[in-house]
Amino acid sequence: MLGVIVFAHGSRDPLWRLPVESVAQQIARSDPAAAVSCAYLELCEPDMATAARQMVARGATRVRVLPLFFGMGKHAREDLPLLMAELAATHPQVAFEQLPTAGEDPRLTALLAHIALETPA
Repeated sequence: MLGVIVFAHGSRDPLWRLPVESVAQQIARSDPAAAVSCAYLELCEPDMATAARQMVARGATRVRVLPLFFGMGKHAREDLPLLMAELAATHPQVAFEQLPTAGEDPRLTALLAHIALETPA
């Protein structure tokens, strides 16, 4: 079973989570067979280890991590690879895949450019 963890920084502000959760909901609607969860680096629950543990308990054998970071900063460049290594060591029977950060996807940057230039209705 495929699992997808939408991974973001985290915030104390509960409204901050809404767009992150919206991405997870869209993934779940697009593939109802996939297990989908959010995880946060700090300030929010669940953390990555908890989200992965729950996903594996649901039967996930392949887990993709989508980092919702716009740039390739310290969290994406250093912290996330360490977390990914911990997941692989904790769950050796599961294939974990780290996707590029959201901001590295040219489709997202093209969409943002389109939004910026779009004429309002």
